Amino acid sequence: MNFTFDPEVAKALEKNLPIVALESTVIAHGLPHPHNLETALSLENIVRENGAIPATIAIFEGEFCVGLNNKQIERLATDENIRKISRRDLSIAVAKKLNCATTVATTMFIAHRAGIKVFATGGIGGVHRGFSEDVSADLPELANTPMITVCSGAKIVLDLPATREWLETNGVTVLGYKCQELPAFYSHKSNLYVDEKVDSVEEIIEIAKARDDLNLPNAILVTVPVPKEFEMGDMHLDEILAESLRLADKKGIEGKEITPFLLSKMSELSRGETLKTNIELLKNNAFVASKIAVAIN
Repeated sequence: MNFTFDPEVAKALEKNLPIVALESTVIAHGLPHPHNLETALSLENIVRENGAIPATIAIFEGEFCVGLNNKQIERLATDENIRKISRRDLSIAVAKKLNCATTVATTMFIAHRAGIKVFATGGIGGVHRGFSEDVSADLPELANTPMITVCSGAKIVLDLPATREWLETNGVTVLGYKCQELPAFYSHKSNLYVDEKVDSVEEIIEIAKARDDLNLPNAILVTVPVPKEFEMGDMHLDEILAESLRLADKKGIEGKEITPFLLSKMSELSRGETLKTNIELLKNNAFVASKIAVAIN
């Protein structure tokens, strides 16, 4: 495999120091400029401030880049020709020497093979609304890649009950960090259970160790609610989501374009409220992931 390691990450891997993997799709396709660049740099700083090494992952010229410099991060944030890729695209990206942002699935694939144990993201992909056969590649990756993945549940634009059912059926352990319900991205409430509530990073690590002892292949999905002060009210959230879905249907937007469209439209309709919440949950998840990574070591 074609790996290029940032010197800081390479040293951390060599010395078995704590590392947190971070995805790059949120930079290139998830947040508008300049919020994407500011957030990417902020996430890296949060990881460092809490004792771990950040390893933002992307693909440049077909090389799997584990850990990026500021110039590479800025390129992701500003270059409109960065391709968003999932697992199925990896061989194409390598063969054609493409520049790509990695999704949850591809970040996990690369991070695990690089030897990184902990990954932080915002929301995972899932089962799409109204089309249960449209399942994000993030889900099978979670079922088959034994990492600790920190998120705030699945993105709210997805079918959350169907996504929760998929995770259960396919053996993904879902933990609620200081919560008993699966977070619903912008909100604490989903009325969907987690497999176990955990109140400390030490509990998470013990569960991950037990998974490894049992030789199970699945990720430990640690779900973390957005900080309470940034949570969106259910009624307001339902209204803007319904309008965003209506507009997507009217424009005929579907496939891999639907989630970015819906998140962008929700930000527009909420006058930036969902964008602010998204950024804050990303920061909080990076903080929690850092604590886990440090405690493992």
